[in-house]
Amino acid sequence: MTTQTTSIRSGDTIENPVTGEIVHFLRTSADTDGELVEIEVSLDPDGAVAAAHVHPFQSERFEVLEGTLEFRKGKEKVVAGAGDVVTVPAAHVHSFRNIGETTARFRCEVRPALQFERFLETMFGLATDGKTNGRGMPNPLRLAVIANAHFDDVRLPHVPAFAQKAALVTGAAVGRLFGFGPTYEPRRELEPAYVS
Repeated sequence: MTTQTTSIRSGDTIENPVTGEIVHFLRTSADTDGELVEIEVSLDPDGAVAAAHVHPFQSERFEVLEGTLEFRKGKEKVVAGAGDVVTVPAAHVHSFRNIGETTARFRCEVRPALQFERFLETMFGLATDGKTNGRGMPNPLRLAVIANAHFDDVRLPHVPAFAQKAALVTGAAVGRLFGFGPTYEPRRELEPAYVS
């Protein structure tokens, strides 16, 4: 498990227009020496994390500030409102969605930080640039490259780790042949050429 430098800094905000998430970084891996990442998330009505997932080595603590969220923790469904705290231990399947009629806000601490910031930066950048499906997921080959690079951060539920890793190694090799990398830098508008 390693921590890799990211361009994310405290005070930065990124948005995923597909999932309806706006993430504001309160404390980053750089601020906490890799101990944690703390974010505040605004989630549109009907907004949800892209898919149920597992963080094999990271725990999450969600504190609801406004609105009503539904968390899935394994087979358990938890409805949480303002003031409620939901914790998800490492290696537990989970997801969340806004079931209210207004924007929900919550704070989340992810411990340890690992590559959480880089993963969000990559997935949100792809969604912003229209390179994901309607659930916020990129094409399977690009996803294999990203998931292989972030295997310590996030995995699919219900599929043994060895089987996932074997599939990802193969898929990532093919994905790299198509030019996909483990990170995604959002497109920048071309700067105008200056004429002297």
